[in-house]
Amino acid sequence: MSIKKLPSLTFNAGEYVVYPTHGVGKVADITKQNIAGSELEMLVVNFDKDKMTLRIPTAKISHVGLRKISDEKTMNEAFETLQGKAKIKKVMWSRRAQEYENKINSGNPVAIAEVVRDLHRNDNLAEQSYSERQIYEQAVSRLASEVSVYSNCSIEEANQKLLDILTVK
Repeated sequence: MSIKKLPSLTFNAGEYVVYPTHGVGKVADITKQNIAGSELEMLVVNFDKDKMTLRIPTAKISHVGLRKISDEKTMNEAFETLQGKAKIKKVMWSRRAQEYENKINSGNPVAIAEVVRDLHRNDNLAEQSYSERQIYEQAVSRLASEVSVYSNCSIEEANQKLLDILTVK
């Protein structure tokens, strides 16, 4: 078994990044910190929505899946996915819910768009269960936050853009 060398990513203070399990954050600083007697270089990422700050050792960035905001090709693929037909598997909800959570936490905008597409209900959200609505809202929030940074618009405008794409079908 060979170890695949991932390309090293460089991040700058003030830049927006995506942490797979937390969504879009902003690099606040790159600092050095003494931990257990050794000095580590840390990337400090703020997540304003969650009022949270993460300190990630720069050596572990590729392992945790931190990435830059998606490029145009990936975003267009996510938008195309939203326009597609919902694909709901005939398995128990608990298994589908777990798959949806895994897709959301992957940080991949195309996978998150699949969750949004599959759980979107036109106008009648009353037919959704509480957990279905929670997962749907989490997926929309995660995707809208990246679309907002990508498109340089507000979260509200990004949400509207996603809703417009979903209702065009």
